[in-house]
Amino acid sequence: MFEYELHQLRSAELIEEAERFRLARFARTQAKARRAERRGHQENSQDAERPVSTGRIRRRRAPHTA
Repeated sequence: MFEYELHQLRSAELIEEAERFRLARFARTQAKARRAERRGHQENSQDAERPVSTGRIRRRRAPHTA
């Protein structure tokens, strides 16, 4: 009887964990969709001939020894 109860508890924990993962995945996809929509809106509002660079100075990384 004791093993059965442990099994039931573990099963309930796994179901709850799976639900949390599902909710987190859903929230991530919603956030990605909102970002993509914002990005699309920003691109439409700016000139099509804007410079490609972001204006940030890029520096080459120094080589590292292994």
